[in-house]
Amino acid sequence: DTSDFVWDSNAGCWKNYNSSYQAWMWKRGKGFDTVTYKGNDSTRVLNHSLNAVPEMIWVTSTTSGGQRYVYHSAADGGSSPWTKEFTLGASAGESGSPFWGSSLPTSSTFNIGGSSNINSSSKTYVAMLFASVPGISKVGSFSHTNGSSTDVDCGFSSGSAFILVKRTDSTGDWYVWDSARGIVSGNDPYLALNSTDNPVTNTDLIDPLNSGFQIASGFTTGNYIFYAIAS
Repeated sequence: DTSDFVWDSNAGCWKNYNSSYQAWMWKRGKGFDTVTYKGNDSTRVLNHSLNAVPEMIWVTSTTSGGQRYVYHSAADGGSSPWTKEFTLGASAGESGSPFWGSSLPTSSTFNIGGSSNINSSSKTYVAMLFASVPGISKVGSFSHTNGSSTDVDCGFSSGSAFILVKRTDSTGDWYVWDSARGIVSGNDPYLALNSTDNPVTNTDLIDPLNSGFQIASGFTTGNYIFYAIAS
């Protein structure tokens, strides 16, 4: 019975983690889908069942673990969204990408390039696809200026339960806030996906907003991508 266990892809086994661990889980359906594939070293088209155009895609190898590479439709201001990539767990900003094919995703397909990072013939992969769903989830971007707050309207009605934010025009953390640890008007604990450190608990970088979330005035000036889930 694995009902109390979590699959550790790095260790290749089920592990029973204690209460000091936290997990975020998605179910295939509206706004989320997964696709597994075997690499072939060549640009190719893959089918998906998201029934919407993917706005964010994470790809990682299931054969040997390693980095998780990210496509986000709002990267580079949306002007050339299929030519940029990020590494989930690395602080670097967006970079020019040979990873993705030349065609944008559609409601039934997405392209990958021949890069060995996401399409080596010696490995298998899983792609996690995300899309905005009115009132449920939002994939988008915003710009912020330090010294003033920024309202990010996601079309929600009761605020956000999960928020992922990454700076694109320079280095910066992969910030994660969630309702389990608190999104309040005071200090809000956050995890950085590019760090193994404990949560940071003494900062007020984000505040609640019924329509989405508010970036507090102390946040660093820059351009950002985000993914949010409604409360």
